[in-house]
Amino acid sequence: MNHAPVNHASVNRERIPYGPHPDQWGELFLPDGAGAGRPLRGTVVVIHGGYWRKAYTNELGVPEALDLAEHGFAAWNLEYRRAGAGAGTGGPGGRAAPTDDGGWPATFRDVAMGIDHLAHVADHTGVSLDPARVVALGHSAGGHLAVWAAGRAAYAARTGGEAPAVPLAGVVSQAGILDLAAAHRLRLSKDAVANLMGGPESERPAEYALADPMRRLPIGVPVHAVHSRADEDAPFELSRRYVEAAHEAGDPAELHETAGDHFALITPGEEAYETCRALVARLLP
Repeated sequence: MNHAPVNHASVNRERIPYGPHPDQWGELFLPDGAGAGRPLRGTVVVIHGGYWRKAYTNELGVPEALDLAEHGFAAWNLEYRRAGAGAGTGGPGGRAAPTDDGGWPATFRDVAMGIDHLAHVADHTGVSLDPARVVALGHSAGGHLAVWAAGRAAYAARTGGEAPAVPLAGVVSQAGILDLAAAHRLRLSKDAVANLMGGPESERPAEYALADPMRRLPIGVPVHAVHSRADEDAPFELSRRYVEAAHEAGDPAELHETAGDHFALITPGEEAYETCRALVARLLP
């Protein structure tokens, strides 16, 4: 994917670890002058896709993070442990091949840790971020992780668990894999879900229930699901089904149909991406 050269001199970038593992880090993008009299519009956690596989990194989120910072937001482009290259075909019964350091539950823990670390970024940058004004922008598998993370506060309240240090105030999901069970049944991207979860749902039903946004409703957090029917990598129905289920559970969720392919959503200048940025601004008025 090629991006036209853009002058980003107005954006400051800093890589910040949130844990000891080499993949536990994020890159914070700030508008020039933030913290020195220039107010921030809020913070956007950018969660990249790649079907949770190790081959794909947060480099996918850099164009979005630069664009968001240029529009006055702080952008936290999150990296996290991903599952290895195994695609669910390496073991008996369709069990996923070994997944290196990532996959369930490490990938999920990293996303939670990375978001909560925003409470401490002032220690690194001197710029304080308002924890009440944090939303997530997640693409594909990152959309799944963003909506999952948005449900942490509600899940903690139901189960008596520890509340997140930084609860998300909303999510813009870009062609998100929001119906994990359906994605597993469809064996999308060569059994990517089984690769993430360490095996098929028949062998790990409890883990799938915890990982599937559809089965964590209600979350009480607004979700904007942006998706194109022309998307050949992530079926439109995964977003449509989630929004329908969210409405039935009483959650605020909206489906936004857009045009273009899977990557138009993360390409500044494309109409699909501009829709996503406008929705971020709507969540952070």
